[in-house]
Amino acid sequence: LTDLMDITDLLRGRPERFIVFCDDLSFDADEPGYKALKVALDGSVAAVADNMLIYATSNRRHLMPERRVAFGAEEEIHPEEAIGEKLSLSDRFGLQLGFYRFDQETYLDVVASYARRIAVPVDPETLRDEALRWALAAGSRSGRTARQFIDDLAGRLGMRSP
Repeated sequence: LTDLMDITDLLRGRPERFIVFCDDLSFDADEPGYKALKVALDGSVAAVADNMLIYATSNRRHLMPERRVAFGAEEEIHPEEAIGEKLSLSDRFGLQLGFYRFDQETYLDVVASYARRIAVPVDPETLRDEALRWALAAGSRSGRTARQFIDDLAGRLGMRSP
């Protein structure tokens, strides 16, 4: 990401169109790639090339770590500005998707849907029991957990996952 503006300069004016894909972003405090991406997304004197889009994904809403500090221990005179700076990168993304935990019934419906998609040869009660154990071990009932369970089950049965 620290080379993003150099990449932009190389792509600017070319006839092709480009997507720069940055997957699973998160940053440590004071990491230089954070500011480079922020400038590229928000624009600067040297704007992103017209033939270039930046796609970025992250599993975090807040891309930089935030720490609580005891009153008086922070060196920032205006800590609200520092917090705003840290949140401002994620605010530049045009689309944000949230993946929320399911209730048990919804989780089991998703598992059953995936199981039907690949015709898993497991009776519904066994599928239900194994899916609930998987969710308990994973500590989550979500679409991702359901998919991971079915992928694992398909692998154990020598099947292809959905």
